[in-house]
Amino acid sequence: METATPALVTDGLTRRFGDRIAVDKLSIQVQPGDVYGFLGPNGAGKTTAIRCILGLIRKDAGNVRIFGETDPVRQRAHVGAMVETPRFFDWMSARGNLERTAAFAGKGDRSDIDRALQLVGLWGRESEPVRAFSLGMRQRLGIARALVGRPKLLVLDEPTNGLDPRGMKEVRDLLDNLAKSTQLTIFISSHLLDEIEKLCGRVGIIEHGRMIAEGKVDDLVAGEGGVTAVEVGARDRAGLCSALEAMDDVKLDGDGLGGRLRVLLAGVEPAALNARLVSAGVAVTALVPQERNLEQLFLSLTSKEIT
Repeated sequence: METATPALVTDGLTRRFGDRIAVDKLSIQVQPGDVYGFLGPNGAGKTTAIRCILGLIRKDAGNVRIFGETDPVRQRAHVGAMVETPRFFDWMSARGNLERTAAFAGKGDRSDIDRALQLVGLWGRESEPVRAFSLGMRQRLGIARALVGRPKLLVLDEPTNGLDPRGMKEVRDLLDNLAKSTQLTIFISSHLLDEIEKLCGRVGIIEHGRMIAEGKVDDLVAGEGGVTAVEVGARDRAGLCSALEAMDDVKLDGDGLGGRLRVLLAGVEPAALNARLVSAGVAVTALVPQERNLEQLFLSLTSKEIT
């Protein structure tokens, strides 16, 4: 059985700005049909890496292959992208903006534009000037522009940036529908971990320009040797705090539900924690394991909060 050609592969991708290494020997692998989340703290090198992948800035070392292609011109035929906030000619209609893009890029016809507008939910609004569009509609138009020419790989950098909760949900639902109804491979950079967890099947997490974790979300979250969260309750809360603070391999993480304390365990099983507390004279009334999510995984792997 033949293995499908990966949609996107970077091998040793490196970009420097003077003495600072923004992207450091970065290796990514995205399979056809993936919805891949690209995560990292602010300043980790996400946007720089995307710009290198798309050929918008030069790379200092490494290789990029898109559906097996290494030639930048042939790569572009497979890719549609929206990097940061999309810009438009406000006085032109949505359709006019897309027609201008198609003419400039030399790909896409009227049927492609019609299809893109329908996919993003702007059919029926295509004749209105973009100046009348909300921020959420502009983001959807930016995605429509990336879809003109029927690319196989859609690259989106912070597609929900600046949107209110309703706008975020609209874009998330749009991308979920695209993933289910088309053969698109979608590569998304975002700082919204809950959105990525709901949408993406695979993720890559970078810090200081380097890949520190990559794989299926479920596998990474359930990974071995990670930090386990539990909530612990006791009648003597002060005694509980004191006992926990005396342990080197646990960390208090604020309040849980019902007056319980949230505790992070590094390599300690909940049952072992319970036994230790009982030995320390703490009458434990509750010990509730917490399922680890993508945010907890991210915080356990990186040194900075995501912003």
